[in-house]
Amino acid sequence: MTAQQPKPQPEVGPSRPAFAIWLGGTNEITRMFLAAGKVPGLINMAGGLPEPDTYPVKELAEIAERAVSKYPQDSLNYPPIEGLPDLRDRLAARFSNADLKLSRENVLVTSGGMQALDLIGKVLLNEGALIAAQSPTYLGAVDAWRPRRPSYRLFSPEKNDFDPVAALTGAQFAYTVPNFSNPTGRLVGLARRQELVDAAHQSGTWLVEDDPYGALYYDGTPLPRMITLSGAKQSGAIYDGPLVYMGTFSKEIAPGFRIGWVIASPEMIGALTIAKQGSDMCTSGLSQRVAVDALDAGLLERTLPVILDVYRHRRDALCAAMEEHLSQWFDWEKPVGGMFVWATAKNPAMDTDKLLSEALKAGVCVSPSSVFDPHGEDRRSIRINFTLNTPDRLAEGIRRLATAVKAIGLD
Repeated sequence: MTAQQPKPQPEVGPSRPAFAIWLGGTNEITRMFLAAGKVPGLINMAGGLPEPDTYPVKELAEIAERAVSKYPQDSLNYPPIEGLPDLRDRLAARFSNADLKLSRENVLVTSGGMQALDLIGKVLLNEGALIAAQSPTYLGAVDAWRPRRPSYRLFSPEKNDFDPVAALTGAQFAYTVPNFSNPTGRLVGLARRQELVDAAHQSGTWLVEDDPYGALYYDGTPLPRMITLSGAKQSGAIYDGPLVYMGTFSKEIAPGFRIGWVIASPEMIGALTIAKQGSDMCTSGLSQRVAVDALDAGLLERTLPVILDVYRHRRDALCAAMEEHLSQWFDWEKPVGGMFVWATAKNPAMDTDKLLSEALKAGVCVSPSSVFDPHGEDRRSIRINFTLNTPDRLAEGIRRLATAVKAIGLD
């Protein structure tokens, strides 16, 4: 019997370079709530997810078929980096008014709203640069800019002592979500909008107006966009001011569309176009062509009333369930639009990171406030989405959340 030969040992080579430092600071919440729908029995109230039943599937399928057969060059080739001229023209016309004069030179089509945020970071942020940001801040924006490791000056427009000029001066740009802020669902009032616009013109700081929820008004009359207020401060030529307006079709048509846009001065659009060239080179031509034909067919005008009726009913159901089951522990305001309710614990000892862990055990997912704080220090609030689930599931989700609060053991 021959002796057993020793197994060969793997060669030990040089260690691979480490991943970039910024990866160590990312959050898991976005990935968690996008995957939550695959967890059996879990009620996902964490993400900003639309109701799939509101998607105009049949009409979009018909429009897409016509787009490919009638416009194969637009749909199947590489489109221009800036976007299809037809779509840029439609978007310029959609947002133009007596105070705001736009042409296609003011419009860049992006691959969803998130790409717009990423491109802003690429063209305006050097490592460690200062961002003035509405607080709490959209976690997707924080993630988009994290590789540049910026510093933040946080501001709250609703506070009586808010000084817009002081908030904006010296920052590379200021970031706001004035219509039903993600995460708080709050609406920035008209007077404060005007003050922010005036501060941008006075300080020279770019003012980013992120507006994914602007169509989702359930009560009251829509307020003017800040870029419109900025347009009123200049006359004559096409818009050339400091506002950078961002929007998306994700909440009005469907998120899988991945069509967003930036409306800004031609100077800013030119810089963002250079950055986009090195990002994805171009947004899907098929999606852009479908968007053009959907706009021309009046699809948004027909779909939006259905969406508003569904979401208004769900908002009311969520707030009623919260009043019944959570009012002992949390305070909140009923939003007049958007997709979220922001609830803050009455007890300052509440840690909503720990609450999330208990909530998952109870079968419900919500978003803790820490991920909306660039410094990760706010742990007293939660964001609850009401657009994805039916009223019955919303009520059950809140009952489960109350069970999780009791498990934390705080009065």
